[in-house]
Amino acid sequence: MKATTTALLLLAFSAAPAFAQNAAKPVTVPIINAANEPVGTAVLSEAPKGVKITLDIKNLPPGQHLMHIHEFPKCEAPDFKSAGPHFNPLHGTSADGSMGPMAGDIPHFELTVAENGTAHVTVIAPGVTMGTEPNSVFTNGGTSIVIHEVAKTVSDSAPPRIACGVISKK
Repeated sequence: MKATTTALLLLAFSAAPAFAQNAAKPVTVPIINAANEPVGTAVLSEAPKGVKITLDIKNLPPGQHLMHIHEFPKCEAPDFKSAGPHFNPLHGTSADGSMGPMAGDIPHFELTVAENGTAHVTVIAPGVTMGTEPNSVFTNGGTSIVIHEVAKTVSDSAPPRIACGVISKK
């Protein structure tokens, strides 16, 4: 009995480093504005239900802004259209076939920038991972974080993109 307990403990402790090695390392994403100037960072790390994004923003217009994960790892100023549409590898459908959120959406989140142009906030992006799944932020070489000018419902005429950061494994 004692040998079995010891063997189980050794197995448990030997598995712990393997689990830790499988966790993705946090990724720091520099964010630029339309003038190609740095305006902050986003640190991405794994969370139990998605990806945790910790923003440290400076020099953006005050007020409410939208933020999404976009399809391509490109941030070409001044309009950041190179980032493509919202990241949507599963085509915005739920398991039951009904329309659901796109993977790059961050439900119920508006980035609030203070009067001095700063924001310090953490949010969970539930539709993405940092693994090897189709909805990983590293799929096809990476994705982008895009901040839009004003918060309003996104449609075919989404608000202008004012900041962008490339998400990739470095």
